[in-house]
Amino acid sequence: MNVVHPHRNPHFDPFLPAVVVPEAVRVFHILKQGFDVAAESGEVLRGAAAGFEFAALIACLAVIAFFQSFTNTYGDADRLRALYQAAMAPEDVVILSIATRPDCLGPDILGLLEELNRIKPVWVELGLQTIHPESARYLRRGYDLPVFDRAVKDLKAIGVTVIVHQILGLPGETPEMMAETARYIGQSGAEGVKLHLLHVLRNTDLAAEWQAGRVQTLELEEYISILELCLRNLPPEAVIHRLTGDGAKRDLLAPLWSGDKKRVLNAIHQAFLRDNLIQGSTL
Repeated sequence: MNVVHPHRNPHFDPFLPAVVVPEAVRVFHILKQGFDVAAESGEVLRGAAAGFEFAALIACLAVIAFFQSFTNTYGDADRLRALYQAAMAPEDVVILSIATRPDCLGPDILGLLEELNRIKPVWVELGLQTIHPESARYLRRGYDLPVFDRAVKDLKAIGVTVIVHQILGLPGETPEMMAETARYIGQSGAEGVKLHLLHVLRNTDLAAEWQAGRVQTLELEEYISILELCLRNLPPEAVIHRLTGDGAKRDLLAPLWSGDKKRVLNAIHQAFLRDNLIQGSTL
């Protein structure tokens, strides 16, 4: 039961940051900033120990070791193997999750992921963000859509779970265009989706565009409306791992409402109830 409606999902937790949790296990993402692949194995283990200590405080039943920041398959396969194995070795770690780019999954990396997936389940998160070429160029994403398609196909072939990221509110995109991206992700074979809000951080090119008035960000109600549209275009079996995202408050320029996560989550939950949201209802 991977629907979004809080009253229809027994594992919905309004205090978790925008996660609809798979039924099989209650999990906690340790190391919010991820494991940096430049770290040595000992550093990974020290970081993991801190994560386990916090997980114990909130009585987690299981833990996901999450390599979150940067491109975590960009490196020598043998070195990555040591880092991944160190992170997934503790008994309480039930899943290894790796965020990366679709164009950084060569044969040696795929072979490594297949090997690790035989030990414990492996998830790979891909930053697609949009299917629309103009938006992809604006983002300087650096790869075309067929590269994403190939990556999903290759990962599915080795039995790895695929989670895809989408940004809502990209300049020039209409709600219908964002729904098209969501629908494409749902049809791609990916098992999970993370939906993010476009936000402007200081000292970035986007900040300069925003300050010049060439880029506008979404208001909260606009975001929720688009979010609901996308969810209605995602298949009911897709696991929704994230419903919004926010940047570091010290760097956040816009939209400022995104910095109040409790308010945002409450507004999302109330809208889902008000609108009787059913995931996949327009498919």
